[in-house]
Amino acid sequence: MAEAFAAVQPMLDEYTDIERQLADPSVHADGARARTLGRRFAELGRVVAAHRAWQAASDDLDAAREMAEVDPEMAAEVPALEEAVEAETERLRRILIPRDPDDARDVILEIKSGEGGEESALFAGDLLKMYLRFAETKGWKAEVLEAVHTDMGGYKDVSVAIKSRGAVEPENGVWAQLKYEGGVHRVQRVPATESQGRIHTSAAGVLVYPEVEEVSEVEIDMNDVRVDVYRSSGPGGQSVNTTDSAVRLTHLPTGIVVSCQNEKSQLQNKESALRILRARLLAAQKEAADAEAQDMRKSQIRTVDRSERIRTYNFPENRIADHRTGYKSYNLDQVLGGDLQPVIQSAIDADEAARLDSAE
Repeated sequence: MAEAFAAVQPMLDEYTDIERQLADPSVHADGARARTLGRRFAELGRVVAAHRAWQAASDDLDAAREMAEVDPEMAAEVPALEEAVEAETERLRRILIPRDPDDARDVILEIKSGEGGEESALFAGDLLKMYLRFAETKGWKAEVLEAVHTDMGGYKDVSVAIKSRGAVEPENGVWAQLKYEGGVHRVQRVPATESQGRIHTSAAGVLVYPEVEEVSEVEIDMNDVRVDVYRSSGPGGQSVNTTDSAVRLTHLPTGIVVSCQNEKSQLQNKESALRILRARLLAAQKEAADAEAQDMRKSQIRTVDRSERIRTYNFPENRIADHRTGYKSYNLDQVLGGDLQPVIQSAIDADEAARLDSAE
């Protein structure tokens, strides 16, 4: 049995080495390095704990079998110990399936209104509130980086940075939870703009990117970026429509365009735009790598096609349905109030099942 998990030993050695490094005060003088080591240490910690539990269960079984020939009571315990080893073996096997290396990262989430006009913009606002409330239930910090409002209080476009507070286990990371939200979200309801009481269908798009923690991860040559400044528009403070504080960045090699006008200063808007640009560039690099690696498994849940319709929010029936996993419930009001975990968990479970199948 031990041979089946021979690949664990390098991980155990790496865990010990990182533990030694983290005990060195000089390591923490470099915040970026300390965060990287801490994230990897947490990831390996799951493997170490599972391996220790499996090893202990295996040792108990070996001892029981050895004594069973002379001790009837120990012989009676063997079946239960065999089940324990089997359970720990399965647990370790699941943990050893390669995780998404970005799981522990924070995210930048963008919501864009789509077909449906003002109703779509209002729905985008509902989605924003849902994610903000969900972040609150998880103890995460949410920061609106950019928002383009509409006349009725909806959002044409809004970008939010969502961060965990302190180090977290990879499976509890913001990206690990929210990466499944990317796609088209469809709503069916009577719009506030509808005078005849007819049910309309509209949609909003959600894009989720792992946030770049270190500038060195995605280096941007500012010679490749066109920076335009202009006057802010729409609701805001004193600087709106009075100073050239809004910033638009165009990354010439890729054509990616990011605009920010939320902050009062041009410098703050530029920094927010750069954060979004780095996240988009990282996502583009990963998608390009996935496209080139045709032999790599493509998850049933995480698709590169951001136009995929993933979910329907039906207000008349108070129903929410995820089209990728088959999840359906009749508590839409609670989901929009932040009770999103069961919906997300259905995607996590389906993705794990797909990874287990591919590992067979």
